[in-house]
Amino acid sequence: RRRCVVCGGPVAAQVFRAVDPSLRVECLVPDGRAAPAGAAVMRLRGRARSVLAAERTALNVMQRLTGMATLTARFVRRVKPYGTAILDTRKTTPGWRALEKYAVRCGGGTNHRAGLYDRVLIKDTHRALWGKRSLAGAVRAARRRCPGRLVEIEVETPSELAAVLPARPDWILLDNMDPACLRRCARLCRGRCPLEASGGITMANVRAVAASGVQAISLGCLTHSAPAADLSLEIAAG
Repeated sequence: RRRCVVCGGPVAAQVFRAVDPSLRVECLVPDGRAAPAGAAVMRLRGRARSVLAAERTALNVMQRLTGMATLTARFVRRVKPYGTAILDTRKTTPGWRALEKYAVRCGGGTNHRAGLYDRVLIKDTHRALWGKRSLAGAVRAARRRCPGRLVEIEVETPSELAAVLPARPDWILLDNMDPACLRRCARLCRGRCPLEASGGITMANVRAVAASGVQAISLGCLTHSAPAADLSLEIAAG
C-alpha cells in the first residue's frame, strides 16, 4: 500500500511451496528492487485452501524483511552525498539474523559483525573489566589474542580517541557523540583509522553525522525497530 523496497519474496515463495508443492509462485519484483504503492509483487496460482493456509506466515516474513530493506534504503539515500556506509548491528531477532542482515543488504546497507567470531569489538562493558589499564593496551592485547581478526574499539571522547590511535586499531567506534564532537574526532584522526559513529542517530540527524567525516554509521534500528511493510494478499476469482 506504500512505496517500499521489496525483500523476502523467495523466502515467502518457499513457505507456499512447503504447504503445497503444486502451487505456482511467481515473484514479480525481485528482492532489492523498489515497488510503487499498489504494485503486485507476487502472483500465486493453485488451490485456495493451500494459499490461505500459508498466507499469514508468508506475509509475516515479507512484511518484516521488506520493512527493514525499506528503512535501510531511506538512511542510505540520506547519506549518499557523503559516501558514508550504513551498517547494521547484532540487534536482530533470535533465529532471524541471516535473513535480517540480508534485508539490510537489499536496502543498500552493509553488514557489520555477524557474531562474536568475525571481529573483535571492545565496548564499554569490556573496558570496565579492563579497568584503568590503557585503551591502547586493550587493542594490542586483543590483536595478540586474536591474530588475523579486525580489532575495533569504542571511545566516548576525543581524548580517548587520541589515546587509542597509537595502537592503530582497524576501526574506532565513536559512541553517542553529537555532530560537532564527531567532526573534532575526524580532524584529530586525520584518516589514520576509519571511524564509525553510533548511538542516538535518527533520520533527522543522520545527514549531519555523515557530514562530520566518519566512514560509517551503525544503526540498531534497521533490524530492531523497522516498521513492517503494509502488504496484503488479494484473491482474484475465476
